[in-house]
Amino acid sequence: MTDDERLTRLIEMLDDPEADVDATIDLAEALAADGGPALLPRLEAELDRAVEDRDSYGRELLGGVIAAVGGAERLPVLVRASAADLGDDQDGLADEIVGLVQADPAAARRLLQPLTEDEDLTVANRADWALRFLP
Repeated sequence: MTDDERLTRLIEMLDDPEADVDATIDLAEALAADGGPALLPRLEAELDRAVEDRDSYGRELLGGVIAAVGGAERLPVLVRASAADLGDDQDGLADEIVGLVQADPAAARRLLQPLTEDEDLTVANRADWALRFLP
């Protein structure tokens, strides 16, 4: 199965309330481990859809895949997604953000500092929070 086919399958599983949770997580982890950067535009579009649909489970899984595949360069995408209050604790997404900040402090500073002045105060506050984890 190609990366694109695996991503299609993951999206189908996320949209299916009857999908096996363990199988869904396993597929997300497999994409995170070896998915290619060509998947990022589609992953980010699906992450946006998960946020719009108030799907915290989808946001967590897709955020993890984006972090693994895209690295620190995707911090703005992840911070914007985490700024949406979906009523969950965001532990997984927060861990991904902190991990990326600490793994590449220079990129994190470069990418997140401008977000601290975002007109959306929730995004600005979330970027400020993330920058607190710089080593």
